[in-house]
Amino acid sequence: MTTAPTLPVHMQRNGFDPAPELTGMRDGPGIERIRNAFGTEAWLVTRFADVREVLSDPERFSNARLPARFGRPDGTPEVSPEEIARMRAGNLLAADPPEHTRLRRMLTPEFTVRRMRRLEPRIREIVDEHLDAMQRHGPPADLVAEFALPVPSLVICELLGVPYADRADFQARTNRVLDLRIPAEERIRASRESRTYMAELVAGAQADPGEDMLGMLVREHGDDLSTDELIGIASLLLIAGHETTANMLGLGTLALLRHPDQLALVRDEPERVDAAVEELLRWLTIVHTGTAKVATVDTEIAGQPIAAGDVVMCALPAANRDPELRRDPERLDVTRGGVGHVAFGHGIHHCLGAPLARMEMRIGFPALLRRFPGLAEVPGTAGFRSFHVIYGLTSLQVTW
Repeated sequence: MTTAPTLPVHMQRNGFDPAPELTGMRDGPGIERIRNAFGTEAWLVTRFADVREVLSDPERFSNARLPARFGRPDGTPEVSPEEIARMRAGNLLAADPPEHTRLRRMLTPEFTVRRMRRLEPRIREIVDEHLDAMQRHGPPADLVAEFALPVPSLVICELLGVPYADRADFQARTNRVLDLRIPAEERIRASRESRTYMAELVAGAQADPGEDMLGMLVREHGDDLSTDELIGIASLLLIAGHETTANMLGLGTLALLRHPDQLALVRDEPERVDAAVEELLRWLTIVHTGTAKVATVDTEIAGQPIAAGDVVMCALPAANRDPELRRDPERLDVTRGGVGHVAFGHGIHHCLGAPLARMEMRIGFPALLRRFPGLAEVPGTAGFRSFHVIYGLTSLQVTW
């Protein structure tokens, strides 16, 4: 039986902020040897420029060569090479060029800003429907359960062709996969269950492709993608499509509630919303590290020699609070905005769904704040989730 993991430094937060130890690492050597949640050693890169260097160079730092046992403690059951290959198929985060290039080329047209604009009316409808429901039920309300989680979940379900009625089950499985407190055996089991579920949806799309993205992939790329790749692509999009935006909506709202001057700007000045979304993305940086990488050659980062085969991780929250990126980086200032942060990653693995996530936040934050001008946090109800691969809130009671 495995023991509960220890929260590693790259996942430690102090509310909205990276842990002081992580900030000190960035302001000191910039890179240190750490252990992940299950005791595996890795180099942790913390400065903005160094993080961008690692993320920009898939030849020196490979996603595909990560050891199969990375992130799994000793004593967990072995997974066969065949199953590992099936589970990595179609997962862009586990691929290097040219495989990554081939897969991403098929998906990129579906996530352009122009394509996302077609979704805007429907996203506004979904947001308004959930705000209507909150208003009908009256305060207090759990903002996570009633708004932040269901809005992006419904959007990605409609986009992919996943039945929204299945959301409770797939959200529960996703939570078990991403919660590192849960024993590895159970996380592997949840991952297998998720794959079985998605395999059924892919089989349905192959038999009768609809107008959704899964149907499009079958119709336009069915000869180029194996069934395992279709399952992997759809699984990644479903998880990333609801988990990340949901946690930004929840955590971002709490950040604004605790900075009322900033909240007023987002609520009352529509021209500020784009900049506000970028600043919230930078300041909160809900993805701790992104995918770990393996050095393919002997190299160097921040003056530190890195041996071929060493695992390298990038501390995205520390990088986004680097004074080299923004002046006074610890302060939330929605008036400055600005792209260039690494909240969506960087390089070839920059988040494919970033245009969709941005649109959901640009619509969601002001709509919520204008519908409920007196929105307020119920003190003591914000539940931060620390052991998750994606940082955020488990719940947040609000009133108005």
